[in-house]
Amino acid sequence: MIKIGVLALQGAVREHIRAIEKTGASALEIKQVGQLKELDGLILPGGESTTMRRLMDSYGFTDAIRDLKREGKPIFGTCAGLILMASAIEGQADAHLGLMDMTVARNAFGRQVASFEAKLDVKHVGDAFQAVFIRAPYITEAAPDVEVLAVYQDRIVAAKQDNCLCTAFHPELTDDNRLIAYFAEMVEQSKKTLAS
Repeated sequence: MIKIGVLALQGAVREHIRAIEKTGASALEIKQVGQLKELDGLILPGGESTTMRRLMDSYGFTDAIRDLKREGKPIFGTCAGLILMASAIEGQADAHLGLMDMTVARNAFGRQVASFEAKLDVKHVGDAFQAVFIRAPYITEAAPDVEVLAVYQDRIVAAKQDNCLCTAFHPELTDDNRLIAYFAEMVEQSKKTLAS
């Protein structure tokens, strides 16, 4: 059975754990760096990206997560997790993890009151995916090898590059488990590849 961890420093951790378990995978709350060794894949949940980065630095996660990507293990960032994964952030001198070759805009759809839901067609996942946007970012620029998976009002809101996946919305907050299942498939595939 594949093991998918959820970085449990802040954000919608329990919802992600439940969504992972629905795919039949084993789900773990990750609070210590040593736990990363047990994983086949990792989810960086929503929350507040600056706070999450501070906590990641404090607990020694920043380089360890970069190592996970180098090892070929899939990483999925949702909302704030997408911001953490970007190589550049508009209006900010430094990026966080720099796992995906893209530029993002924070809180780009407005503040908490501007939260909304929309049905999206998501490549590799399916049509009419119910996406929940909460103070959501979006991708303003993506390198040619970043695959755009979903667009909302001409803005990129889901993408994939190598073993990294990201969404500007919260797939864990609805009963539609297709996106988490897609990530679990990525993890399953990478586990087989790494074992061979």
